Amino acid sequence: MIRLSVDPDKMDLRPELFDFHGVSMTHYFTDNWENVQKFQARPDDILIATYPKAGTTWVSYMLDLLYFGQTSPERQTSIPIYDRVPFLEIMLPSMATGKDQADNLPTSPRLIKTHFPVQFVPQSFWEQNCKIIYVARNAKDNMVSYFHFDRMNDVQPRPGDWISYIHRFKEGKMAFGSWYDHVGNWWKKKKTYSNLHYMFYEDLTEDTGREIDKLCSFLGLSPSVEEKQRVMGGVQFDNMKKNSMANYSTLPVMDFKISPFMRKGKVGDWKDHFTVAQNEEFDEHYRKMMKDPTLQFRTEI
Repeated sequence: MIRLSVDPDKMDLRPELFDFHGVSMTHYFTDNWENVQKFQARPDDILIATYPKAGTTWVSYMLDLLYFGQTSPERQTSIPIYDRVPFLEIMLPSMATGKDQADNLPTSPRLIKTHFPVQFVPQSFWEQNCKIIYVARNAKDNMVSYFHFDRMNDVQPRPGDWISYIHRFKEGKMAFGSWYDHVGNWWKKKKTYSNLHYMFYEDLTEDTGREIDKLCSFLGLSPSVEEKQRVMGGVQFDNMKKNSMANYSTLPVMDFKISPFMRKGKVGDWKDHFTVAQNEEFDEHYRKMMKDPTLQFRTEI
């Protein structure tokens, strides 16, 4: 298990953004770049890819329960989700790197997560024809969730105020770059790479069971009715929020006094954050930026 031994109260872990191969990044996700690029994927590896705060942990937990919920029930009560599904590119002080964690996973398949834009994914995932699950969330809710995450997470850049955050988001000055590029380029990849399953957070919220069925069909899984019910119960937002093995409360770099890691998990929370003027301005910008008419998001359900 990974644990941070430095005291976040005594040192400032907050990083600065910088341009990395045309994408805004922080050093926590680029310091191990060469090793990460050499990662040796296996054909049965499953990569969960998202823009930050788009449902990564939700889908990670779903997959972990589908594959190991019955065969290894002790995992659910003793190993945090961030150890079960390592974050491939992360490198933090006094912690095992995400790449080393992924290398040492005892499970088959190995479940691995990344926030990389599609062009940063290590080549071996494509060479091995690995199954990849991408989860996308509408821009407004994604931004709100990312803002609160940046407020409480000591290894994220300081968010500043909400007005400046909207501007930064529109400009793509976020860790892992532009939301528009991220969701758009992964969507393009889906057209040429058949082992990519593209999911929408809003669909998952609207009908979790239906989306689990689609996921199982993609993965070639046939859970029993009882198994599916167990998975659906486990991944219900309120159950995950109070589950210390799923809610990141055991990671000291996150300050739950500011905001929980799992905050609301709903569609349309942006309405409580955007003013009318901000919303109109954002919609205008969105229309300019979203070039592909086949990629459609819902901001309410």
